Amino acid sequence: MFFKSKEGKEKILSLYNQKLNKLNIEYSEKLIETKFGVTNVIITGDTKNPPLVLIHGTGGCAPQILDSFPNLASKYCVFAIDVLAQPNKSAGNRLDMKSLDYGKWLIEVVIKLRLKDVTLVGFSFGGFISLKALEFNETPIRRVFLIAPVYIVNGNPLVGLFKMFLPLKKFIKTNNQKYIKKVMAVLFSEYDDFALEFMSTTFQHCNMDFSPLPILSKNDANRIKTPITIFACEKDIMFPGKKMVKRAKRIFSSIEEVVLIEEAKHVPNSKDFKKIEDLIIDKKQILK
Repeated sequence: MFFKSKEGKEKILSLYNQKLNKLNIEYSEKLIETKFGVTNVIITGDTKNPPLVLIHGTGGCAPQILDSFPNLASKYCVFAIDVLAQPNKSAGNRLDMKSLDYGKWLIEVVIKLRLKDVTLVGFSFGGFISLKALEFNETPIRRVFLIAPVYIVNGNPLVGLFKMFLPLKKFIKTNNQKYIKKVMAVLFSEYDDFALEFMSTTFQHCNMDFSPLPILSKNDANRIKTPITIFACEKDIMFPGKKMVKRAKRIFSSIEEVVLIEEAKHVPNSKDFKKIEDLIIDKKQILK
């Protein structure tokens, strides 16, 4: 079970709907049946515009990633997907990270939404899912933007243990806010009260996956032909920026651009998200 209790699930979904309502956007929600589990998708923007699929990271949900990219829907029809086994409205089925299952799941969602020439934007674990999708079947994908993606490099495990995982375990055990604030300070370039409340509620009421994160092989990366742009965050302790820039340039044959966001921790601040958003929109104009 992903949610530890019915009460915990209700708390999460209440926060989810609060964030969604605060976005103040026109949207529709669609439940897609997949063989991996029911998947919730929030759709916003003109359906005549090209499709953009937006995928959030671990401990996140579709309304949060939409909040980080408020202007994409002016140029694209945006499909923000609730990732399986995360604090959101999709099924709680956890897939095997070593297999292609996350990629198969995403491509199934894309096909069932009848999307072609998709621009794919994945943040953190959403970047991992995007790369798994490219490994499995890149046919429906036009180009990809990855922000601090999982699956290219990992940080120093000891640094991660002391700065993040031990405080996180202490928080889960004690529910003492000082521990979750330590974690937030390491992960976020900036965060607001909602992010703190959502993360706190998630780690108290959900069974999160702390298993080791796999790394994409050079051979598998080299087979990908879709144009990829990567935004690496310089002060990201989990996926260090400079290390990521170096390896990404070495392993991908289809790399379009690698951008190092200076001083950014794992989750960039709103100014940096705006720069990323502008670049995604600019690249769309160039394609015309």
